[in-house]
Amino acid sequence: MRGVVGETLHEADAAGLGYAYAAMLRRQGGASVAVGYDGRLSSPGLEAALVEALIDSGIEVWRIGLGPTPMLYFAVHELGAGGGIMVTGSHNPPDHNGFKMMLGKASLHGEAIRELGRIAAAGAFVSGPRGRAIERPLGGQYVARLARDYRAADNIEGRKLTVAWDAGNGAAGAVLGALTALLPGRHILLNDKVDGRFPAHHPDPSEPRNLLQLQAAVRAEGCDLGIAFDGDGDRIGVVDGNGDILWGDQLLVILAREVLARWPGAAIVGDVKASRVLYEEIARAGGRPVMWKSGHSLIKAKMLEEQAPLAGELSGHIFYADGFYGFDDALYAAVRLLRILSRSPDSLAEMSAALPKTVASPEYRFDCPEERKFAVVAEVAARLKAEGARVVAIDGVRVESDDGWWLLRASNTQAALSARCEAMEVTALKRLKAALARQLRLSGLTPPAEL
Repeated sequence: MRGVVGETLHEADAAGLGYAYAAMLRRQGGASVAVGYDGRLSSPGLEAALVEALIDSGIEVWRIGLGPTPMLYFAVHELGAGGGIMVTGSHNPPDHNGFKMMLGKASLHGEAIRELGRIAAAGAFVSGPRGRAIERPLGGQYVARLARDYRAADNIEGRKLTVAWDAGNGAAGAVLGALTALLPGRHILLNDKVDGRFPAHHPDPSEPRNLLQLQAAVRAEGCDLGIAFDGDGDRIGVVDGNGDILWGDQLLVILAREVLARWPGAAIVGDVKASRVLYEEIARAGGRPVMWKSGHSLIKAKMLEEQAPLAGELSGHIFYADGFYGFDDALYAAVRLLRILSRSPDSLAEMSAALPKTVASPEYRFDCPEERKFAVVAEVAARLKAEGARVVAIDGVRVESDDGWWLLRASNTQAALSARCEAMEVTALKRLKAALARQLRLSGLTPPAEL
């Protein structure tokens, strides 16, 4: 749940959410909730209003304080809370904020969020004796758990790495210094002071321009790699020792090989935006590749269904059930990556260079009326199926061909469509773009200039 502070999101909304969430939690027999917040300037006020409403509804609130979203997930699993709420705007601009929620250990999303809206609209809240707030800071416990798996299984430290870390002034900075102090090697911290104005650059590692500072530091310091985080620390960005970017699906290939060495034949879940190379390499490593819908809540649910030890998205969400809790934690993914590299004779740059090469477009996002966006995708899918095209329709429409593939999706949160294309060479990519543009025109839309 997200909004623009002072426009579509106020402290009164946080209170309303607290009352509605408490009613839903009590229906399921829950009585306690862990609450955390990120480094945005508006987050402490929203958190205070949320907590007061929960207490007023008879809920016991465990306040874990400032930190990354995965620390909130950790609190729910480790402390056994009945649910969790994180006040965070994630990777969005400084004047945005919102809430990520759990009921039990599961993400609250989709229809459950709509049910919260119905509870709030009806005022169907709960009353009774007031609850209480308990301060439960667990940053040290969380950091110790992250660092533990660097030596897990083999108790080997491996070769020492030089690593640059960019917290982007986001919430990961609240624990990054403590984490790196527990890891061997040399660590260079950038923008690790939490500052909700994000003065260095926007905290979104999926945008190349936000990695420029990290790339420069890697080259200047002779680092083995660089690691970046989004605003709330649940998405990771990686650059190799040459300063070249590894996208989320490329990173997942490297992480999956280690997991599949222990769990041959296991399912590895990727999202519909990911490269064909990801699924081919998972199969080559002895795994069972599973393509699923984009969205961290949806991926987590699919992991449980498939009993997958690992999953990931192109955007940099990485989910470990192998040795961890199955939620997306960029700090934990970073520790696992360092463990792999410290024990390998190959550098990250060499691992990346060995992957099959493709040419891909960026993700295009363009406006489409709210009432048309899903209809456009459905129209495109129907036309292509009638033409006998190979269509994957689990999330939007992904069209596979000998040239490669292209994807068209409707945004879940905006009046917009998104598209992406990938091919093995430039001429084929041009044909894919042309095919996508043609379908948009047939549905009455003007394709983006890049197409």
